[in-house]
Amino acid sequence: GVFAFMLTSLIHYRWIRWGALPMYLGGIVFLILTKFIGTKVYGARSWLHIGPINFQPAQLAVVAGIMVLALFLTQFREMHPMLRLLLSGAIAGAPCLLILLQPDLGEVIIWIPVLLALWFVGGLPLRYLICIILIGIAFIPIAINFGLKPYQQQRITAFTHPDIDKQGSAWAINQSLIAIGSGGWSGKGFKAPNTQIELGFLPATAVHNDYIFSAIGEQWGFVGGVLLIGGFALLLMICLFVAFFAGDQLGLLLVVGITALIFTHIFQNMGMTIAMLPITGVPLPLISYSGSFVLMIMFGLGLVNSVWIHRKVPA
Repeated sequence: GVFAFMLTSLIHYRWIRWGALPMYLGGIVFLILTKFIGTKVYGARSWLHIGPINFQPAQLAVVAGIMVLALFLTQFREMHPMLRLLLSGAIAGAPCLLILLQPDLGEVIIWIPVLLALWFVGGLPLRYLICIILIGIAFIPIAINFGLKPYQQQRITAFTHPDIDKQGSAWAINQSLIAIGSGGWSGKGFKAPNTQIELGFLPATAVHNDYIFSAIGEQWGFVGGVLLIGGFALLLMICLFVAFFAGDQLGLLLVVGITALIFTHIFQNMGMTIAMLPITGVPLPLISYSGSFVLMIMFGLGLVNSVWIHRKVPA
């Protein structure tokens, strides 16, 4: 991850003019392969094994998608707004459709704020964005009732009615709340013997990934949680600072896309552990135990750093 960050930082971000499309198409190919030879985890066939490498193509696809969208919105600024909207929507829609077939709803949801942020900063008329948001909100009940798998509907039910099935679909979210609440002000301590984690009440296979914030809240308490949130807030503010001083539209859109990606992961992961959002299985940036995800985030932060380093360098 550190190597990816350093390498991407040193190379001028305008390399995406020739590198973004191959990465995007590679992500599409990997997503297609995942449908047929991928490994199923928690009901979604979203992991791909290639020799010793194990990764989620959806994470590659979203970073590559941000690069292609930034390039498209920059190069076709004079295109009619509706056509620009439709074509950029198709760029995001292709990987989203393949991810839905896995099905991995959490990774699809990640695309929504990322795409909206790119559209807004990319200069699409606000009235178009408002219409899309309103249509999306109206479509939510239909999607929940007719588009989700039974286990996904159970997660929605566990979110809206956590007391109905405490021993079943709502078990994980209730245990997460207990873990965070029991941490108190300063937590129980790292590797304490009486935690929800050590006692096995939180899913052992997900505690270092989806429920890592629950573990931090229990072991390090309110103080640890606030420090972590503060660290993320500082990171996001630095990214926005870089976006403000970006040398061109391409750099601006790249940074905005990566910032939206990181923010959405943070909000979604923390939100589901404190019952603000349904469980979606989205990792926490730089904290969750996920090699391919950390690599993609560090690659994205490398792009942000490249925009800062090369902001005054002519093309």
